[in-house]
Amino acid sequence: MGISERQALATVLPSVSWIPLAHAHADRADEMTAGHRARKSVGEKHAIEDFLYDYYGTRPAQLRRWHPGVGTGLGQAPDGLAEQAAWKFYATLPDGVVTLNVEAYMQVRGESVRYIHGLLTATESRPAFSGCFGLHEWAMVYRQPEHRRHQLPLRLGQAETDKVVEQHPIRCTHFDAFRFFTPEAVGLNRLQPTRATQVDLDQPGCLHAAMDCHKWATKLGPAVPGALALDCFALAGDIRLLDMQASPYDLTSYDEPAVKIETPEGKQEYVARQREFARRASALRARLIRVCEELLGPALAAENREAVAPNNA
Repeated sequence: MGISERQALATVLPSVSWIPLAHAHADRADEMTAGHRARKSVGEKHAIEDFLYDYYGTRPAQLRRWHPGVGTGLGQAPDGLAEQAAWKFYATLPDGVVTLNVEAYMQVRGESVRYIHGLLTATESRPAFSGCFGLHEWAMVYRQPEHRRHQLPLRLGQAETDKVVEQHPIRCTHFDAFRFFTPEAVGLNRLQPTRATQVDLDQPGCLHAAMDCHKWATKLGPAVPGALALDCFALAGDIRLLDMQASPYDLTSYDEPAVKIETPEGKQEYVARQREFARRASALRARLIRVCEELLGPALAAENREAVAPNNA
């Protein structure tokens, strides 16, 4: 499929610029996934790090594939066209410049782009709430002595873990965390999030909403510049560590210290790290929103913002 005449390129990178960028991206991605790939080759599991691959369906080969991002073209190299020319949703212009074909991309993924843009815009518009203390992980094992998600011992034992849940208010806003609560914990949550209310409830202080920047970057795929995709993945990995350190699980086998959220000191540490992650996520979310708006164009982006505006009140 040819590229629309209305699509303008903000930047065209010569091969002397984009080839080193692509190589550096692949090297960075390989370094970030080295542990997972080594463990997978021998069938080993990692309760902390495997989450990014199992839950989000992340593939190392997908991460190392560099995309210039929407609005950027790749000049022809001395040995021929950029390899992206053969990739899905790319087109080659008459002068040999290879770029994302926005029209073809939006025909297939337009609905997803509109949803992601609306969700990220609504999330970013809200104040960050930092008083959850990671209790979602505790609610996932509440009164659940068997069939837990991770084959790790509980740091305080089942009875004391249950007491922590019962002695703290639970205010989980994120559906993809809430849906793993045990049946006994569901009614303890002050909110009852659903998939349908995600745009209404996601807020920037939530660790899972911040980790989801990786999810949305992956779903936007070739429209997202490679550096942004890896920055989102790096943030998700850092957050996942805190998520587990603040959980009820004993991470001694991984040499990771607990963030004891049942204590004042642990709560203080959790909130400080949570706020820093929220700051990082806000910057990434803004970059993802810009990607969506370039795909949508000014008119559709404005229309989409207006559509979610009532959810931001």
